[in-house]
Amino acid sequence: MNKKIIGVGIGAAVAIAVAVFILIPQLQTGTQTEPISQTQTANIPHNIKLGLVIMPPTQKPTLDEVKNAYALAASTGIGRSNVYLSWPVMEPTQGQYNWGYSDILMGLNREQHLNVTLYFSVMNNEILGPFPQWMGNPQLDQKLQDQTVTTLDAILSRYYIVDYVIIGGNIDSYFRTHPSAIPQYVDFFNGVYGKLKVKHPDVKFGNWFSLNDVSNNFEGDMVGKLNQGDFVAYSYAPVDKLYYQINDTDQEGANLQKMIDYAKGKKIALMEVGWSTSRSINGTTQDQQKFVKVVYDFYKKNSSDFEFLTWYRQYDRPVDTCYNSLNKATNSMFNNDEVLNNTAAYLCGTGLFDVDKNPKPAWDELKNQIQSIPNS
Repeated sequence: MNKKIIGVGIGAAVAIAVAVFILIPQLQTGTQTEPISQTQTANIPHNIKLGLVIMPPTQKPTLDEVKNAYALAASTGIGRSNVYLSWPVMEPTQGQYNWGYSDILMGLNREQHLNVTLYFSVMNNEILGPFPQWMGNPQLDQKLQDQTVTTLDAILSRYYIVDYVIIGGNIDSYFRTHPSAIPQYVDFFNGVYGKLKVKHPDVKFGNWFSLNDVSNNFEGDMVGKLNQGDFVAYSYAPVDKLYYQINDTDQEGANLQKMIDYAKGKKIALMEVGWSTSRSINGTTQDQQKFVKVVYDFYKKNSSDFEFLTWYRQYDRPVDTCYNSLNKATNSMFNNDEVLNNTAAYLCGTGLFDVDKNPKPAWDELKNQIQSIPNS
């Protein structure tokens, strides 16, 4: 398999960035030196409630590089990772599924004894979709509900390790400009939820909000209107509206309490949370290490409210890969050059390893925190 070029999506739909994008590089041939073996990770206990967004630093990694990234991540004691699937890639023709890349990703998670939080693209930030071309221009109606159920049922029936599903990501961005569509989406979500729960009772479903955007725009009431399902998921980038990290780690940590307050009694989850070390937005490796401790201290105090906590992310990437992947359309917030540059710096600088694969202090801090928490 390592000698074959495989079309596999190993990038993230980075909903922490306000505009979700999906990178779909091709796995290249080659080998990764000094890989972590299965025997090195086989006896490590895995905490199913704690996860890491796993992605190598290169945009076109080899299969061995991806496998080693998963093994390295699993060596921390995490018990889950995020898999981001784009509907147009998964089902380019109605009823005909492209299992090639998802089989590889799910296989790597299974190999490392990791459960999966699945992100599915019914709603991504400011847009409804993206959808496959064969669907035309879907609306939040019964037809889309049925199509969503059919496709998610196929995915969940194939991959037993998926135990959480995010149906819409950073939906606060969409409903900020489409508030009248909230009742329609609630009906859509409830219809999908009810049908899938019958066939997959052990899978939990929820929506995903950007905690920093909701807080910065004073929109906490929106979460309560859209907290259907089993839990409320959040991403959290500790930034202001221009994507600068202006506050200290303790002040940003205090904002985490808003997740519980906004959810109004529902369980919560952190789908992505991180701290960038990019100097251009006021980041340092020391503050990143402190923030890891702040987040996990909050988790330990409130673990009964959490479904899961997933750290964002494993490796830095060259900043141009994030810059080039953000939506620069006229009506997007990334039409603002300052926000665009800062967001790219944030995203590509949140890794626990730099682009040369050197660990930052936060890597050891993360391992220590995870291994200090009893398995749930």
